[in-house]
Parts: sequence; C-alpha cells; structure tokens
Amino acid sequence: MNATQRAIKRAFDFISAFLGLIILSPLFLIIYIMLKRQKNGPAIFSQERIGYRGKPFTIYKFRTLSKAEDKPQLVAKCDDSNSTKTERFLREHHLDELPQLWNVLIGDMSLVGPRPERKYYIDQIMEIDNSYVLIYEMRPGLTSEATLYNGYTDSMEKMLKRLQMDIHYLENRSLALDFSIIMRTAASIISGKKF
Repeated sequence: MNATQRAIKRAFDFISAFLGLIILSPLFLIIYIMLKRQKNGPAIFSQERIGYRGKPFTIYKFRTLSKAEDKPQLVAKCDDSNSTKTERFLREHHLDELPQLWNVLIGDMSLVGPRPERKYYIDQIMEIDNSYVLIYEMRPGLTSEATLYNGYTDSMEKMLKRLQMDIHYLENRSLALDFSIIMRTAASIISGKKF
C-alpha cells in the first residue's frame, strides 16, 4: 500500500467513524442503558492495548465480561455462563466493539487491520514467534480477516493463527481487500456467524 492509498484509507476511516458515531448514537444509548440496568459498574470498558509503532493506547468497548476483562487472562467465550443474554448477544454480533469507532476517529485504530492486543499476551506471543513486531507497521483495526476467521481469540493457538493471518494481510493489503473485509464483517455482525 503506497502513500496515496494510506492517505485514502485514513480519510475513509475518519469519515466512516464520524458518520458511524452519529448514525449509531441511538443504538449506543440503548446499549448503554441496558448495560447500566444490569450492572453496578460502568457500561463502557477501557483497557490499554499496544498499537501502531508499538505505542500503547486506550481502547474502548461496551462492558460485557466484567470479571474476565479486568484480569490478564484469555478472553472469555461468547457463551460464557457468567454473561447475561444481552451481553452474549452483544458479543456474538460484535456490537460490544462499536465504541472503538472513537479510536478509529482519533487515529489510534483503522477500520481494518490487526486486532490490538494487550502487552501481557504480546510478550507471550513473542516468546513463540517474534514476527509479531511486523504488526507494529500497521494501525490496529476494528476488524480483520483473522477476526472473521477466529472470532474472539480465547486461546494461544488462535492468537498465533491470527498473527499469521495478520502478516498475510500486511503483505497483501489494499483498498479492495479492506472493502471486502468490511463487507464480510457487516454480514458477520448481522448474522452473528464467522465467515
């Protein structure tokens, strides 16, 4: 991807995130109210992740797994028994990730790119495969080919598989590929299924 394509990608990210935040604001409000009624804690969850050029940033999402999200452990599955039906629905359809449109808007993330990871897991991945450093060449994404394939990464095996798919994306990225991933992501969100 050359400099012009990167500039187009960033402009598309900014405009899409801006419009998405406005258009989806009623949905944000509904989800926020539903989560606040179910939990005593905050409806919005924030966590430090590692992004472009290895710099840390704060990622945002709707809180759906209060116990798992606050601890350095593998993410819980969508059918986690501690979750309510609402929380499981949000995770199955990846609606818990929507607040990351703000991360896209301010430039911490892109619509398409490798999912950002916690340093805790990056250190473990690097012990097995140090090619993870290649991921720092891209802004992390709201969605990716690996996300469509793996869904949530709830094991180290999936994390390593995601790494290989992210490197494949790095080597082949283009605006056309990004558009394809966005369309498949939209279909996945609607159906709740992986593609």
